[in-house]
Amino acid sequence: MKDQNVYTKPVSLKNILKFAVPTIAMTVFMSFYTMVDGLFVSNLIGTNALSAINLTAPLIQLVTAISTMLATGGSAVIMKKMGEGKSEEAKEDFTFLILINVLVGIIMCAAGYLAMEHIFAGMHLSADVEGYCVEYLSRYLVFTVPILLMNNFTLYMIASEKAALSLACSVTGGVLNMVLDYVFIAGFDMGISGAAVATGLGYSVTAVAGLFVFSKKTSLLHFRKPVCRPKVLMGAATNGCSEMATALVTGIITMMFNWTMLRYVGEDGVAAVTIIMYVLMFASSLYTGYSYGVAPMLSFYHGEQNHKKLKDLVSVSLRVIACISVVTVAASFLLTKPLVSVFARPDNPVYDLAVTGNRICTIALLFIGFNIFASGMFTALGSGIVSAVLAFSRSFVFMLITMIVLPLILGVNGIWLATPVAELMALVLSGVMFLRYRKRYGY
Repeated sequence: MKDQNVYTKPVSLKNILKFAVPTIAMTVFMSFYTMVDGLFVSNLIGTNALSAINLTAPLIQLVTAISTMLATGGSAVIMKKMGEGKSEEAKEDFTFLILINVLVGIIMCAAGYLAMEHIFAGMHLSADVEGYCVEYLSRYLVFTVPILLMNNFTLYMIASEKAALSLACSVTGGVLNMVLDYVFIAGFDMGISGAAVATGLGYSVTAVAGLFVFSKKTSLLHFRKPVCRPKVLMGAATNGCSEMATALVTGIITMMFNWTMLRYVGEDGVAAVTIIMYVLMFASSLYTGYSYGVAPMLSFYHGEQNHKKLKDLVSVSLRVIACISVVTVAASFLLTKPLVSVFARPDNPVYDLAVTGNRICTIALLFIGFNIFASGMFTALGSGIVSAVLAFSRSFVFMLITMIVLPLILGVNGIWLATPVAELMALVLSGVMFLRYRKRYGY
């Protein structure tokens, strides 16, 4: 069948990149317009508003964590069934999981409104920053359901061999977000609430497009009358638990970064952390995009028990990630000052903090790609527990250890060094798991 041609082609760098490049471009662009969001906020409103966006990030990650779990885990379960020839059952499960996401979105939106003021009040922020936090999150939560649908449709478009469409939606949404950022903030004087609305509308583009695309029966995956299969939901939750854990603990670690910076430096430190996170997120998006791109292929080959293709795909992927790692490290070192100056002027105290921090944190880019791919690979192979162990250890256990110990020894530089050291520890664990399960999965 035409829809399955991509899975029957030989595994080569050229064919893999044809499948993965659109997803890489998509995730890079999404991270880019997140950076542009911060650019407009920092330059048109101020670095206090930029700090507020970072302070709201943990709550946003909490809201989207369950959806991320169902999207990544569900995609693996469904594409495995497609590889087994159970296409009709896969479509029923796809529709069922999308409806679950809508329900999750409604619940998490309501919970967010109930909790946010109490959380920010307990952080002992200045009145200015606390006001920005509440204003931004209250507008962002309005778009919870479209954002969760965007998370899901992005991956399912990739799995349905519509990665180019997913990229087009991301580009359209990103451009819309950038334009509306300027219109709402500079034109309509909406302040930080304008940034939140612009982001929500930009994300909604993929959600709306997905509803149309998956309503057509010509799509490899499309909506059918859903069948409630608890085992499918449990399978999606198990396979995707690592991604949920990553989202949750990333939020917790972000809060730790913020609290530690507030303690050592103050709100300027939070703004510097935000800038560093933008740079790391932009570079990491290359690895995430590649992992998303090859995940359906991994799941499909695993489903049809084609160990040769699976082995070839993993081998090529490791070489691709190694090349990306070298390039991103070199680029980040060379472009540190220009990147930071986009968000903060050299006379701003945030500037020096961010320059120093970025140079130290850039070391982590040598290891992040392999860790992201290892976790994503085990999710795609249906081994959610292994993936969860890798993700949880990397994002929480190792980060918690380094965030507690290194600042006590090295002060502010210890905060920046925490990420590279934690990623190195995670790389060792990823290597151990990779070798341990190699024979079981035949890669």
